[in-house]
Amino acid sequence: MSRKTFFITGANSGFGFAIAAAASSQGHNVIGTVRSEQSRTAFAERLPAARSILCDVTEFDRIADIVRQAEEDHGPVDVLINNAGYGHEGILEESSIEEMRRQFDVNVFGAVAIAKAFLPRFRERRSGFIVNVTSMGGMITMPGIAYYCGSKFALQGISEVMRAEMAPFGVRVTALCPGSFRTDWAGRSMIRTERSIADYDALFDPIRQARQAKSGKQLGDPDKLAAAVLDLIESDAPPPQLLLGSDALGLVTDRIERLKQEVEAWRSVTVSTDG
Repeated sequence: MSRKTFFITGANSGFGFAIAAAASSQGHNVIGTVRSEQSRTAFAERLPAARSILCDVTEFDRIADIVRQAEEDHGPVDVLINNAGYGHEGILEESSIEEMRRQFDVNVFGAVAIAKAFLPRFRERRSGFIVNVTSMGGMITMPGIAYYCGSKFALQGISEVMRAEMAPFGVRVTALCPGSFRTDWAGRSMIRTERSIADYDALFDPIRQARQAKSGKQLGDPDKLAAAVLDLIESDAPPPQLLLGSDALGLVTDRIERLKQEVEAWRSVTVSTDG
């Protein structure tokens, strides 16, 4: 693999750190974004070969300048890993619109703002690779994470359009769709809305309890995900989306089969509107 410069958002933990560490160990230049000086210090201690930049992806007006300065200081970026994000868990009726707005600000608008700062640079250079980290939750749903799934469905769709628009310029785009991995997503990185409506207890309480009990024990290994991402970057024909994890494979495959059945069951109604 030729030496590349990676720009990784949310690089101080989870997938971001795993990818940063793997890329750095293979001799790549790594620029990682963090949100505080404390995180910056910790990142430097854990990965001294990498460079860090203070960047909150929801400070949209600053992002273009941050990216410009990063390239002035460290050279052209080859790979953008759009990783910054978090999970929100809560029954839809119980969850505030403000919680939804914050979820979309980080997971959708922040990711898009970062990508848009790089698009003209990649287009003009006729090269570049964008990996937008979505989730299997961008292809399936489950009770209690409506805002999270909504944000990831949105980024999934945007990624596919971005891929089509950038393909003529030699810029590749893949949505990375992980299943359950041993990160902080279900732990300290998840915002949980307090329960308030007893009617949902039977449906949701077991789901919340199971997710908390499973946190830190998931099947997915972040280091293996990072290795898969580095392989993806080198692919001559990267896919529009890449599922990672056997749970993601099983759940998404099941959803596709159900969707096929639903389409077939309602075929006559579907075509009846032509005319």
